[in-house]
Amino acid sequence: MLTGILGKKAGMTTLFDEYGNAHNVTVIVAGPCTVVNKRTEEKDGYTALQLGYTWKTPKKLTKPLEGYFKKQNVPPQEVIREFRVDKAAIDNYQIGQVIKVDSVFTKGEFVDVSGRTKGRGFAGVMKRWNFTGFPMTRGTHFYRRHPGSIGNREWPGRVMKGKKMAGHYGNERVTIQHLKVFKIDPKNNLLYVEGAVPGPAGAIVEIKKSVKKAVKHKHK
Repeated sequence: MLTGILGKKAGMTTLFDEYGNAHNVTVIVAGPCTVVNKRTEEKDGYTALQLGYTWKTPKKLTKPLEGYFKKQNVPPQEVIREFRVDKAAIDNYQIGQVIKVDSVFTKGEFVDVSGRTKGRGFAGVMKRWNFTGFPMTRGTHFYRRHPGSIGNREWPGRVMKGKKMAGHYGNERVTIQHLKVFKIDPKNNLLYVEGAVPGPAGAIVEIKKSVKKAVKHKHK
């Protein structure tokens, strides 16, 4: 069975369930995806499907990609990703087959969504790491947004590895786990998941079936 699909984040909205409770959901245009290639146990050592998402203008392709799509006899795709498939189910899929969202996910199940966060450029420690900063009064001069001490003299005598400092913020691959599928609209290829997912509107995301299961611990 296929474990995931590609999609594009459309934005967020609020939907109501049958009891009138409001839920903040992210709308994802999930699929349709085209099977570009197959990975088999005999040839590659594992079983997976290579899926393509959104059509790309042929004149924008590089020569190697143009030859690859022509060899596979599939339309040019903007994004290509691999998704694992059970060994017993790999023969159920063919190159060129179109995968739709309702054939992968069902309402009520949980998914993991991966994408790239919004890039925020070079940021200071208050924005990047939520530092408090220095007092705005009490004799503070020019150091209101500074990080403070980053090391000592004799020991450690250096800046420790992993020290939180100013630097590039955002544009990182992030996975949000265990989001509930609130609604599926197969006619419009829309997937509604509860909560937020990484990236701005229009960002490419990978939606996979959840690996972990959330457990609520009872406090004594």
